[in-house]
Formats: sequence, structure tokens, C-alpha cells
Amino acid sequence: MSNSKIKKVVLAYSGGLDTSIIISWLKENYHGCEVIAVSGDVGQGTELDGLEEKAIKTGASKLYIEDLKKEFVEDYIFPTLKAGAVYEGDYLLGTSFARPVIAKRIVEIAKAEGADAICHGCTGKGNDQVRFELTIKAFAPDMHIIAPWRIWDIKSRDEEIDYAISHNIPLKINRETNYSKDKNLWHLSHEGMDLEDPANEPQYNKPGFLEMCVSPEAAPDKATYVKISFEKGIPVAIDDVRYGSVEIVEKLNKLGGENGVGLADLVENRLVGMKSRGVYETPGGAILYRAHKVLETITLDRDTQHYKELVAVRFAELVYFGQWFTPLRESLSAFVDKTQETVTGDVTLKLYKGNIINAGVSSPYSLYSEEIATFEKDEVYNQNDSEGFINLFGLPLKVRANMINKNSSINKI
Repeated sequence: MSNSKIKKVVLAYSGGLDTSIIISWLKENYHGCEVIAVSGDVGQGTELDGLEEKAIKTGASKLYIEDLKKEFVEDYIFPTLKAGAVYEGDYLLGTSFARPVIAKRIVEIAKAEGADAICHGCTGKGNDQVRFELTIKAFAPDMHIIAPWRIWDIKSRDEEIDYAISHNIPLKINRETNYSKDKNLWHLSHEGMDLEDPANEPQYNKPGFLEMCVSPEAAPDKATYVKISFEKGIPVAIDDVRYGSVEIVEKLNKLGGENGVGLADLVENRLVGMKSRGVYETPGGAILYRAHKVLETITLDRDTQHYKELVAVRFAELVYFGQWFTPLRESLSAFVDKTQETVTGDVTLKLYKGNIINAGVSSPYSLYSEEIATFEKDEVYNQNDSEGFINLFGLPLKVRANMINKNSSINKI
């Protein structure tokens, strides 16, 4: 579609550096097109303050601020939590699963507004461009997509700041505090500046760096205990008090943040092929993942538990790669939901200076039998039975060893 035919654009708008300058850039390069800004509220908090005034002042015709927090938690976070999905062993996917819920709502608004195109501020190096655009393709396959970072002359965040200054666009950052951050109800990410060198230790004790957590050194010297109750894999209560889904995450964020838990410093493999270093604060998420995993140790049988761990790796990749709205992700979620039918019970954890320590677990569906597992005398387990089991289990090894002994040439290989 030629620039002249684009009369109305819906912009994924956060009010950050990228999208702050994109409104002006769109109007300059698409013949004064109408720009409708859409912000998905997934728990950014004060970052949304003054956003409407800023969007209108910089050229948007209107701003939608959509409250997506409940949908975000119940339809994206909890299914991923139930799957136990963690990307590359450390990343709790905070940015990854926030993108599809936002992009889906943007598509709905773009259709309602009769927009000619959807625009996003994702860079050509990142994962978010894929996450946004795959969601758009899933719900509006013929919608034109504008990605300024792939076509404009701006090459760096410094040049973005120069553009903003020259166009009188207000910014909340400066060149000295120019970390690339993404915040939502689940986490806060930090990238760029000194973090681009993996040899540099994150400045956890630097004032203003951490926002959701304190550093482990600054956490209380006394441990904090918390009990989390689950029903079919979904957290429903904290210390025997039931809360809504959003409240549970918020309360555990506060509790975990005060104790310095949920910090992750990792180099991850981006979908586009490069490695990227990021520091993440996910205090409530870290608590929920540990509690859920502990509960599954007593409520899932061995084979299901082990196979689910394989599924979790693939599930995490799908989320990270922006493939939420795919048949495979939906099918894996169906499998996960079946496994969660008995994942009900209580988990107690001890939080202490950045550590999450197991402190007890119980479930009415527990498969753990103290009578069978005891080291003391019991009447339900005949230890002599294990001899026959081992003989059969080890039979392939015995047959192979005998074959090798008969063929001396094999021993020389």
C-alpha cells in the first residue's frame, strides 16, 4: 500500500521514547494521516499518567487506554504458569506474553475505527516485532503494518532523543538514564547501556535502578513465610485469604520485592538470531512458579511430571517466539489443563534475602505416601521385589555386555 493511500493509522502507544516520536514521524511521512493511539494497560502503573495529554499534544487524534490486566493474568499468565514454561531456564516471559494481549486489542480497535494500517515501535533487532505482527496476522491477515524502525533513517536511541528535542516532544528519560525498560504487572526488564556488556555486574544497589525489588543485601534480616493455595493449578489465595487474579500477583510482587526475590540476569537467545543481555525483576512471578512446581511434585505421577517438563520447554519457545495464537500452543494448553485437574493444595515458602526456600506442601490429591517412602519398618513394600525388577530392567544391558564379551574385536574399537 502506498503512503498516500494510508489515511488512518492505529499506533501501539506506550508513551516511551520510540512511540513518542512515531506520531510526528507518521504525520510527516504519510501525508498528515490521522493517528489513533492505543495503550494496553497491563499494569504499567504510573507510566500511563498524563499519557492522553501527551499523545494529543504530539499529534494523535485520540488515545484509547484499555484495561487488560485481568485478561492478561487469567488468559496469558496463568496458562503459562500452569505449563511451567520458562524460556532457557531463567526468563519468566514477562514481555513475551504481554504482547499478544495488547496486539489483539489493537486489532479490534483498528477494525472498529476502519484503519488502513497498524503501526508499532518495535526495533528490527528485537522479538517484539514478531510478537505484535504474528498476532495481527492471526486476527487481521490483510492489515497493512508499519514498522518505522525498519524503514526510517534513525539508527540509535540517541538519534531518537535528537528527533524528540527538535520536534519539542517531551520525554521522561535522558541520555544518562537511557535504559530500555518494559514494565507490566508481571515484571520489569532492563536492557542497554552498561548492561550491554555481560562482564558488567548489574547495579542493583544503585538508587533508581530496581523498581519492583530491593537488592538481596537490602532485604530484611528476618525470613518471611507465605502460604499460597492453588485450585487446578491456579493460585486463588494467600495465607488463607482469597483474592482476585490481579490482586494475587500484586500482593506477591510486593511481598517478593521486599525480600529481594525474583531477580534474573541472563543472556538470552533472541528469535532473530542474536544474543541479548537483560536484567529482569519478577518477584511475584518467581514465587508463583516455585510454589506451583512444588505442588506438582506431590500431585503429578512420575511420567506425567517428566513429560510435562518437555512440554514446558516447547511452550516457553512458543510464547517467546510470539506464537501464542497457534494451534500448537492451544493444543499444548489443552494437555496442560488436563494435567492440572489434581494440582490443588497449599504450598508454604520462606523468603529470605533473594532466596525462595521450600517450607511445606500439602494436597488432598497427594501421591506421596509416607507409609511407602519411610525408612522405618513398613508393611506395604516388600524390598525383595526390587531384585526381580532390577533383573528385568537391566536385561538389555546384560545381553549387550555378553555380546561384547563374545566379540573381542568390539572391545578394541
